[in-house]
Amino acid sequence: MPSRVLYNQARNTLNKEIRVAKRSYAKKLENQFSCNDPASVWKGLKDITNYKTPSPSTEANQQLAEDLNDNPPPPPALRISEDDVRQIFLKQKRRKAPGPDGVKPACLKTCADQLAFIFSQIFNRSLELCEVPACFEQSTIIPIPKKPKITGLNDYRPVALTSVVMKSFERLVLAYLRNITGPLLDLLQFAYRANRSVDDAVNMGLHFILQHLDKSGTYVRLLFVDFSSAFNTIIPTLLQTKLTQLSVPRSICQWITSFLTDRHQLVKLGKFMSNTRTTSTGAPQGCVLSPLLFSLYTNDCTSTDPSVKLLKFADDTTVIGLIQDDESAYRQEIEQLAAWCSLNNLKLNTLKTVEMIVDFRRNTPALPPLTIMNSTVPTVESFRFLGTTISQDLKWDTHIDATIKKAQQRLYFLQQLRKFNLPQELLTQFYSAVIESVLCTSITVWFGSATKSDIRRLQRTVRTAERIIGAPLPTLQELYTSRVRKRALKITLDPSHSGHLLFDLLPSGRQSSN
Repeated sequence: MPSRVLYNQARNTLNKEIRVAKRSYAKKLENQFSCNDPASVWKGLKDITNYKTPSPSTEANQQLAEDLNDNPPPPPALRISEDDVRQIFLKQKRRKAPGPDGVKPACLKTCADQLAFIFSQIFNRSLELCEVPACFEQSTIIPIPKKPKITGLNDYRPVALTSVVMKSFERLVLAYLRNITGPLLDLLQFAYRANRSVDDAVNMGLHFILQHLDKSGTYVRLLFVDFSSAFNTIIPTLLQTKLTQLSVPRSICQWITSFLTDRHQLVKLGKFMSNTRTTSTGAPQGCVLSPLLFSLYTNDCTSTDPSVKLLKFADDTTVIGLIQDDESAYRQEIEQLAAWCSLNNLKLNTLKTVEMIVDFRRNTPALPPLTIMNSTVPTVESFRFLGTTISQDLKWDTHIDATIKKAQQRLYFLQQLRKFNLPQELLTQFYSAVIESVLCTSITVWFGSATKSDIRRLQRTVRTAERIIGAPLPTLQELYTSRVRKRALKITLDPSHSGHLLFDLLPSGRQSSN
C-alpha cells in the first residue's frame, strides 16, 4: 500500500480520536459544572487554552527582600460576618427611637437571626463599593436646648436621628477604626479609646498642674477652649487625608468620605418640619462614628512645647500652660492653635472660651490678659471641667456643694419609695443607681484631696439614706479606695496610657504605688 494512503488513514484515525477525546473532555467539564466544581472546570479550561496568570516580573535580590520586610502589606479591608451583624442587632435597645426610615430597634433585636445574613451582604457590598446607601444617609435633626432660656440659634444642640440599621453598621466600622488608629493617637486624647475616661483626663491635667506648682516661682494658666458646632465643621476630603496618614486603608477612607457627603437632613421642631437639605460637611451629632472621626480629625492638633499641655476629650480641648516667669511659649501655642483651627475649618468661639489662672505665689503681679483673634479672653474663678468643677485655689468646695445638693434632692424619691413598703433590696438598688452614682461621680479625681469637713458632709447624705432604707451602705471612703485601686491596676497594665509611667510596681508585683 502506498505511503500516501497509509498517511491519510493514520491522519483520519488521529483526527477521529482527537474528536472523541474532545467530546469526552467536554462531557467531563459539563459533569464538573453540574457537580458544582468550578475549580476543576477552571483548571481544565486553563489547560485547554494554555492560559497562565500573568505575574509581574521582579528581580530577586537582597535589597528587595529587605524592602518587603520593612514594608508589610496593608491591613486587610474590613469584612463583616453574619455573626457580627447578629450580635450587634441583639444588643439593640427596644425603646430607642427609630430613624427616618421607621425601622425600630425592637424589630432588629427580635428578628436578628433572620436579618443577619442579608444585612451582612448589604454592609459588605457597601464597603466593597466604598459607598453608603442613600437610604442610610438620611437624618432628622432634633434641636435640644442647651439651657432653660433660649436667646438664639446657638443655644440649641443639633442631635441627629439616623437609621438604627446604619448605627449598627457604624458600630462595626467603629471597632475596626479603633483597632487600627489606637496606637497612633495622641496620648493626651482621652475620648473613645479603650481604658480611657474623663476622670483620666482630669487627673492627668491635675498631675501636670500640681507637679509644676511644686517648683518655686511658678503658676499655671488654663485655657478652656470652646468650638462653635465642632462636629459640623469637619471637611470630609481633609479628614480622608488625615485618616490615610493614620494607616486607615484607602477603601475605608473612601467609605467614610461617602458617609459624610451628600447627606439628606431636615429639622423637626415639635410638629413642624423643615424642608430637606443636602449637606457635605461635618459629622452629624447623634451618629455613632462622629465623635471618633472628630478625634481623628484633630489628632494632629498637639503642643510642640513641653511646658504646654493640650488635653483633649473629643471636642473638649484644654490648654495648660506651665509657666515660670516667661509666658511666651504658652502664648505662642495659643497662636498656633488658632492658626490650626483656621486651616482646618474649626471655629474658635471666643465668647465662650475662658481662662483660669492658678497662682499661689505670695507677691502675685498683675498678669496680662490673653487675646485670641483680637478678642480678650475672660478669666474665671472656677470651671466645670469634663463634669468636675475645678477652682483656681484647687479646692473642691464648689464641686462638693453641688454634689451634695443634687444627692439630697434625690433622697426625696427614696423616701417616697420607702412609704410604699418596698423591700430593702429594691431600695438599696435605687440608692446605688440614683444617689450613690451622683456622690461617686469623678470620685477618683477629688475625694483624695477633699477636706475632712467636706467628707463628713458627704457621708451625712449616706447615713440619711441608711436610715431611710434601714440597712448599712458602703462608705464613700470604701468606694473611693476600691475604685482607685481598680483604676490604678488597669493603668499599670496598659503601657500606652499616658499615666502608665506615673506608677512603679512594688517588688511583690501585686500592688502599685504612685
